[in-house]
Amino acid sequence: MTVSPVFKTASFLALLGAATSLPAADWPQFRGPNCSGIAVADVTLPTEFSTTKNVAWSADVGEGIGGAVVAAGRVFVNGMTSDHTVSLFAFDAKTGKSLWRRDWETGELCEIHQTNSQAPTTPVADDERVYLYFTTLGMLCVDAETGKDVWQYDLPVPFFVFKWGPGMSPVLHKDLLLFCQDDDLNPAFYAFDKRTGDLRWRDDRIDQAVNYSHPVVCTVDGVDEVVVAGTGMLIGYDPETGRRKWFAKVLLRNIKTTPVALDGVIYITVQSGGIANQWLASIDRATTGNNDNRLDREETQAFVGKQKIPEAFFERTFVRGDLNKDGFLEGKELDIAFLHPDNFAGADYTKGGDDAASQYVLAVRGGGSGDVTETHLLYKHPTKHTDHIVSPHVANGRILTLKEGGIVTSFDATTGETYGRTRRVGSGGSYFASPVLADGKIFFCGENGHVIVLKDDPEFEELADNDFGESILATPAITEDGMFLRTRHHVYCVRNLEEKDKE
Repeated sequence: MTVSPVFKTASFLALLGAATSLPAADWPQFRGPNCSGIAVADVTLPTEFSTTKNVAWSADVGEGIGGAVVAAGRVFVNGMTSDHTVSLFAFDAKTGKSLWRRDWETGELCEIHQTNSQAPTTPVADDERVYLYFTTLGMLCVDAETGKDVWQYDLPVPFFVFKWGPGMSPVLHKDLLLFCQDDDLNPAFYAFDKRTGDLRWRDDRIDQAVNYSHPVVCTVDGVDEVVVAGTGMLIGYDPETGRRKWFAKVLLRNIKTTPVALDGVIYITVQSGGIANQWLASIDRATTGNNDNRLDREETQAFVGKQKIPEAFFERTFVRGDLNKDGFLEGKELDIAFLHPDNFAGADYTKGGDDAASQYVLAVRGGGSGDVTETHLLYKHPTKHTDHIVSPHVANGRILTLKEGGIVTSFDATTGETYGRTRRVGSGGSYFASPVLADGKIFFCGENGHVIVLKDDPEFEELADNDFGESILATPAITEDGMFLRTRHHVYCVRNLEEKDKE
């Protein structure tokens, strides 16, 4: 496939525009500039590296899976340094010198899935401030140079029935700090004044189920809109007012991947099953369930465990769904209970809901007003090769997906059609971190601690399989000072040291 020079240039400029008020070389938030996974820094990175090879410096940063970020030459990363202490660390990006550390007592924490962490989120930073979200502390803002408090905003402690727990990170757009938290109780999208912490606006997303997709900025005809994926639909917001400008009912029940917005188009990959199937499989067929193909309040509470389920959750779900008032949810009642009536996400229990293997690669043109489902969907292709957590890599006219076991597939970004061959890379295993691109190379981090390096060309040739010996769930950060890998307990600065030694 021939890649248009226009696509390359426009994509690069789009990323620079998304990083408004930040140096182009920074990696200020989850997946870098505009959550794209594309480094705009001029950097040469090694193909082969390990904990001892081509590592400029490393540090113990507690237990966590949130990524590192880099702004104005400083690296920021957080982690749990005791059972009830979360810490935020600041390092000099070049030398690894510790600049400061902040500790906060968290109080009692909810039970979470063992794969997750109580420190699962990535901070966001600019040259003046660092912002960190933590479930029991809300949104924290500290001075980037000193670590001293600037402001704090209390937020509702999120509630998740399935115990995966939180995973959303804040992002920056101009003078706004944006944060979307779609949980099982108080789903909402917040916009704060990044300097003062004042709440500019809030959108109650009561029509959404649990989602983990981050906001991205899509610019159409010079106008910015903030786009968030969620249950069943993609929504475009006016960043100044928080008004929903448009929506496209093109998604599945929920989404954990983050879209990529380039040149006025939003690219998304999704994998999701029907709501009824998910709730029955998770609760009714658990060891605490009774396997009778229906749910009741007691069974649901037993699944959650010692944490008491808020009555507001039952009122919104079980009361709404229990049509015959027999105290159970079964059949179509499950869909009605757990999907908002204005947003049914295409699920239909009588037809089995969304197939458990429902997977799509799709693209939506930004802009428009109201329901743009029919007018702005560019393509929506079914596939067997997307992942429910790993976000897509979109660059140079290509979409690359990575799924469980290290299966990679290529798609034409213009048409959505597959090209080339689907194949396995690396040593298998599970993947949670999303791919990143720099220096003509694509980097994949596995839960098994392996970092796979592919060549960024139509063949995606595998260049190396590097073993770090410790699980990696965090997406790396890349700047002119190197690649910053956050393993479960450490942060490593990977740099091309051997090349410098040759000089």
